[in-house]
Amino acid sequence: QVQLVESGGGLVQAGGSLRLSCAASGSIFSINAMGWYRQAPGKQRELVAAITSGGSTNYADSVKGRFTISRDNAKNTVYLQMNSLKPEDTAVYYCNATDGLFDYWGQGTQVTVSS
Repeated sequence: QVQLVESGGGLVQAGGSLRLSCAASGSIFSINAMGWYRQAPGKQRELVAAITSGGSTNYADSVKGRFTISRDNAKNTVYLQMNSLKPEDTAVYYCNATDGLFDYWGQGTQVTVSS
């Protein structure tokens, strides 16, 4: 089992920045990738960014050049730096970890971008 705890959401004006954190605990040795997803009201959950255990990253086209995913292996923590935020980035952001067999999810953190 893997437990994920997110932090760092909040309310920000358009053009502002936020950094989300996701701390992993439990069977972290089994994790081979972590990522951030988001879900806006009335929409499906979508991948925002992901990072593998080897450090390879992947981003949704809508956030490329604005968001950066990174990880601190010593702290078992993944970060999502979000810059130049837009109102359409408003959503609940979920941390995800996968071991190739199971997906683990955090509780979600709200990000609201005002225009």
